[in-house]
Amino acid sequence: MIPVATWQEEREISDEAKRLLDLAPLILKNVGKNDTAPGAYQDMLCVMEEIRDISGLYHKRFHGWNRSLQRYAKAGLKRVGVRDEVVGDLLDAYGKSLLMEAPYDFDQYMLYMEYDRPVENRFYLPRKRQLKPIVDALQELEDGKIAELFLSQPPRTGKTTLLDFFFSWEAGKYPECSNLYSSCSDTVTTSFYNGLLELMRDPFTYHWQEIFPDAPIVKLNADKQTVNVLTDSRFPTITCRSIDGTLNGACDCDNILCGDDLCKGIEQAVNKDVMMKLWQKVMNDLDSRAKQTAKRIWIGTRWSLIDPIGSRLDLLENDKAFENLKYKVINLPALDDKGQSNFNYKYNKGFSTADYEKKRAQFERAGDMASWLAQYMGSPVERSGSLFTAEDMRFYNGQLPEGEPARIFMAVDPAWGGGDFCAAPVCVQYGTDIFVPAVVYTDADKTMSTKEIVTLIEKYGVSTARIEATKTTMPFADEVRVRLREAGLVCSIETKPASTTVSKEDRIKDRAPEIKENFVFLEPRARTRTYQRFMDNVYSFTLQGRNKHDDAPDSLSMAADMVFRRGNIYGQVFKRFF
Repeated sequence: MIPVATWQEEREISDEAKRLLDLAPLILKNVGKNDTAPGAYQDMLCVMEEIRDISGLYHKRFHGWNRSLQRYAKAGLKRVGVRDEVVGDLLDAYGKSLLMEAPYDFDQYMLYMEYDRPVENRFYLPRKRQLKPIVDALQELEDGKIAELFLSQPPRTGKTTLLDFFFSWEAGKYPECSNLYSSCSDTVTTSFYNGLLELMRDPFTYHWQEIFPDAPIVKLNADKQTVNVLTDSRFPTITCRSIDGTLNGACDCDNILCGDDLCKGIEQAVNKDVMMKLWQKVMNDLDSRAKQTAKRIWIGTRWSLIDPIGSRLDLLENDKAFENLKYKVINLPALDDKGQSNFNYKYNKGFSTADYEKKRAQFERAGDMASWLAQYMGSPVERSGSLFTAEDMRFYNGQLPEGEPARIFMAVDPAWGGGDFCAAPVCVQYGTDIFVPAVVYTDADKTMSTKEIVTLIEKYGVSTARIEATKTTMPFADEVRVRLREAGLVCSIETKPASTTVSKEDRIKDRAPEIKENFVFLEPRARTRTYQRFMDNVYSFTLQGRNKHDDAPDSLSMAADMVFRRGNIYGQVFKRFF
C-alpha cells in the first residue's frame, strides 16, 4: 500500500508533483462552482491519482479534498434529481472518491465496502450516526494516537461486526503483520472468523478485493481459524482463538490484539476467584502474545469491576509503569442521559427507547438491576457489594395516601454539572413512611438544576429544602433563594455541611436501613425517565468503593437524616392530634 506522506516528504517530492499539488485546489474550486458537472470531478480525481503515482505517496491533503468532493457530489445529486442523465456520473465520482481514501481512512473504507448494496441492507450506513465515535477511535488506534481502546456496548448493537470490518481493513493494509482476536469461547471466535471471510471473499457484496488488489488471500485454515494474506508465513495475518484455546506458540501479534467478551457471563462474574484466574490467563496467555508494536482493543459487557476490562483499566490508571501510555475508554449505554435509546438505528435495525424500557422493567421486576446496569448501561456492579436492590425497596403506584401529610420536604445534593449530578428527592411524609413522588436528577449547570428544584417546590408545596453546604455550593443555595423570591414562593432553605468525620459511603450505608424500610418509591410504570435514572443510580451504589456517581443515594441519606436524626438525638415525626 502507498504510504501516507509526512510533511517533510511532501517538501521533497518532484517539481511535477508540486505543480499538481498547487493545481488541485484550483480544480476543486471549479467543482464547487459547478457541482453538477461530472467532468470537473473526473479532473480532480485524475490529478490526485497522478500526484499519488508520481510521488509514490498518499498526501494528507487528499483527505480534505475528498471530503469536499463528496460534499459537492451530494449537493449536486440533490440538485439534479434522480432522473437527470448526470446522476450516474456523479455517483461514479463519489464512489471513486471513497475508493481513493478507503485504504487510509476507516470511515471511507466502511462506506465503500458496501457501496453497491441497497442502503437498508448495509451494516454501517444505517448505524453510522451512532457508531462514528467508535470508528473515529479505531482510526486513532491505527494512526498511533492511542495505544489501547476500551469499548462497552449493549448486546446486539454491532460491536463485533465492526471489529470484523476493522480486522479486514488491517489485514489489507498490513498483510505481513499478525493480528490476534480472542473471546470467551470457540463459538464466538468461529462466528467472528466466518464474518471476516465473508467480508474478504465475497466480491459481489463487498469491495475488499477492489480496495486491496495487491493483498490476495493465500491460505485459510478453518480448524485453526487463521487467514494468511499475501504470504504463507508462520504467524498468519489473522488468528482467531478462544481464551481457553492454545495461544502460546500457536499465534503471534505485532499489530492488533483484541479481547472481545472474555468473561462468559454472570456465572463467572459473581465469583471473584474465577475472575482472578481469568485475568491471570489474559495476562499470561493472551497479552503475552503481543509484541512491542502491538495495539490493544478490549471490548465487551462490563459484568464486574474486576473483569478483564476493569483489571486492565485499573492497571493503566494506577501503575506508574503505564503513566505515559495513551488510551481511550468509550462506553455507549443503551439509554442516554435523557433516557433515549442510543441505538435506534435506521430501517428498524436497532432498539428503540421503548425496547430498552421493557428490558429494564424485566430486570427490575426480577430484582436484578445489577445485570441491567452491566449488560445495557456499561456500569458494572459487584453484586456482593450492592447495597440497594429492587426486592429490598418499597413502591407505590403514584397515588399518595389520603389525608394531610405530616411534612413535605426536599433534600438536595447540589452539583454544577459537567458530569456531576444534582440529586433532590421530593419527600412527602405520612407517619414514618416517606413517599417520593418526584426527583431532580440532572448533570446540567446550576441555571437548569435550580430551576427544576424550584419547579418541584412549587408543584408539591415543599415547605423545607436542605442543601448540602460546602464553600463551593453555597452560591447554589443562594441561587435557589433568588429563584424562590422571583417566583413569589415561600420555602425554608436550610444549608448543612457534610460531616468531616464520616465518609459519604459510610453515611449512605448508615442510612440504608431507613431508606429501605421507610422510603416508598414510584413503581416502574409510574416513573418519568429522570426518576428512572435516579433509581438506576441508587441501584448501582456499591460498597466496593468504586462508585463513579453516588449522588442519588447520598441525597436519600440526607433526606433520611432530616427525618430520623436531629444532632445526636433520634426522634420520630408523627401527625399532630389536634
